[in-house]
Amino acid sequence: MSTSTPADPTSSAESAADTQGTPEHVDVVVVGAGLSGVGAAYRLQTERPGTTYAILEARDDLGGTWDLFRYPGVRSDSDMYTLGYGFKPWKDGRSLADGASILDYIRETADEFGIERHIRYASKVVGADFDTAAARWTLTLEDTHSGERRTMTCGFLYSCAGYYDYDNPHDPVFEGTESFAGEVVHPQFWPEDLDYAGKRVVVIGSGATAVTLVPSMLKGEGAAAHVTMLQRTPTWISAVPSRDKKADRIKAVLPEGVAHHVVRAKNIAFSTAFYQFCRRRPATARKLLTGMATKILGDEQLVADHFTPPYDPWDQRLCAIPSGDLFRAIKAGDADVVTNHVDRLVPEGVRLRSGEVIEADVVVTATGLRLLAFGGIEPYVDGHRVELSEEFVWNGAMMTGVPNFAVCIGYTNASWTLRADLTHRLVCKVLGWMEKRGHDVVAPRPDGDLEPQPLLDLAAGYVQRSIGSFPRQGDRRPWQVRQNYVLDSLHTLRTDLDRTLAPVTAATPVTDDGALVGADA
Repeated sequence: MSTSTPADPTSSAESAADTQGTPEHVDVVVVGAGLSGVGAAYRLQTERPGTTYAILEARDDLGGTWDLFRYPGVRSDSDMYTLGYGFKPWKDGRSLADGASILDYIRETADEFGIERHIRYASKVVGADFDTAAARWTLTLEDTHSGERRTMTCGFLYSCAGYYDYDNPHDPVFEGTESFAGEVVHPQFWPEDLDYAGKRVVVIGSGATAVTLVPSMLKGEGAAAHVTMLQRTPTWISAVPSRDKKADRIKAVLPEGVAHHVVRAKNIAFSTAFYQFCRRRPATARKLLTGMATKILGDEQLVADHFTPPYDPWDQRLCAIPSGDLFRAIKAGDADVVTNHVDRLVPEGVRLRSGEVIEADVVVTATGLRLLAFGGIEPYVDGHRVELSEEFVWNGAMMTGVPNFAVCIGYTNASWTLRADLTHRLVCKVLGWMEKRGHDVVAPRPDGDLEPQPLLDLAAGYVQRSIGSFPRQGDRRPWQVRQNYVLDSLHTLRTDLDRTLAPVTAATPVTDDGALVGADA
């Protein structure tokens, strides 16, 4: 699929800014050149032709998550027919793809649609202040190489940087680390020259990264001698096929574009139904998942001890393993799993609270990520800092108290891209509505008091540690961030903007902390 794209309206503006000393200005700034940012650019180009935009990327390349993470086996844990873009079919036969293939797919998309020329690399947003009277954002950008700062302006700011802190992972310091004779690494900063061939490895953690690392470090010529997954609490794990055979059959009989939409719809329906099944019938879901694990491992007690969490499926994110590779590595004896607490690191490995020592040459701390709202951007409105935790998110996209601003928040129970693309299209709809109504500045407006609820409804530790610093969701539509693509696809783009968005003027009162209060339409 291809489409015509407008000539780059920002390249000349950027050179003019350099020579004249005036900030570059565009209609929309997108923060982040990952899967979401590139998707947002496509929607802006196709649904808002003539709208000028730039993408600000702090790193030196596009791809976001898929460029940053380089640990062995890094891959998607959502099927690529839904994690990929609806407008660009995923042609690889694998349903769960490796990180390098996903990165190639994002690069191919950016090249095909002329998006990369809009990206400003090594440009980290370190300041964002909205001037209501001028109806524009002034962004302070830091060159991540030189440290030099410059400014640029825009009419609308759209954060597609996700909600993880890519500079500072959750990396607890284990007592005795300095005494360990081997190497300690974190997956987020995987050393390119790490040699673990023939060595004993302990992976601390049980999330998506850990379950990916364990079987991956046992493959190829440089394979580890043995890998132990050391977990404090088990995680729900589901074995899934590496290839979607039904998708293969569909693609064999239907034209590519039609097949892509049919397979995508099939996978959306299945993932939505399975999530609802887990939430509504948790006891049955537990039995199903433990039964699947027992069938592969052949050891009911092993499953009871190490793969049966105390919480229900989807209280935390479910981990998918292609072809049951983790289970098969354990069954073959190349890997094992230990459920216990770390006491400390000792020269020969990891000592548990039980007193047992797991000998290791390499310790991998797959202890999770840290949440960071909007890529670390702290918005100011007319010079006043907005207290994000006191604001509400509208339609999973815009936020009270911050005019002309949107954020991309993906699903936790399905492919991120499904929700992201709805938000991209909603942003385009809002921009068109503003233009049609003659509004330069708008912000969401609640139609009464809202009952505050956490933005992400997950019990996972990485969520609970940081969610208090995020804006909140409400108790009713369109203030709820629902984890249901089917309902969102029916309602999000049909939202009555006249009822839930309000124009804002410089005279709109603000609270003591600078948060905008409801403006009259």
